[in-house]
Amino acid sequence: MTPAGRSPESLSLSEVEALAREAHAAQTDKAGRPYAEHLRAVAEGVRRRGGDDEQTAAAWLHDSVEDDALSERWLADAPLTRRTKDIVLALTKRAGEPPEAYAARILATPGARLVKEADLAHNADPARLAVLDATTRARLTAKYATMRALLGLGEHPVP
Repeated sequence: MTPAGRSPESLSLSEVEALAREAHAAQTDKAGRPYAEHLRAVAEGVRRRGGDDEQTAAAWLHDSVEDDALSERWLADAPLTRRTKDIVLALTKRAGEPPEAYAARILATPGARLVKEADLAHNADPARLAVLDATTRARLTAKYATMRALLGLGEHPVP
């Protein structure tokens, strides 16, 4: 293992970033912005919160399987640490899954809560929400508040 806690054959953070950017290249967020902006913001949020390289790699990939940008098979075979893979899988919502089950999986996976905290903080950014219609904004605000509560995070996200 290297001092950073990854094996020599693991992808570097810059390689993970490039791969995530390429996988999500055609995707935009709800406001029409390039999806990679969200991934970058989540990765930066993880770093600001004291996250490590495995969590930062997971931040770059946190929506990849859920959004079908990368397959679960790809993730299983990817040269990433087991912990990074586990965090990505924990953050991958399953069809029809209740929020309580999703939150429980995140809480049961070491390192996942911090990545989800950074994700929720960016999703709930008032500047991002402001460009959405009032109905969508209200629905998402309630959804993010519910998830923050289920994860035991404070009411107000820290950027």
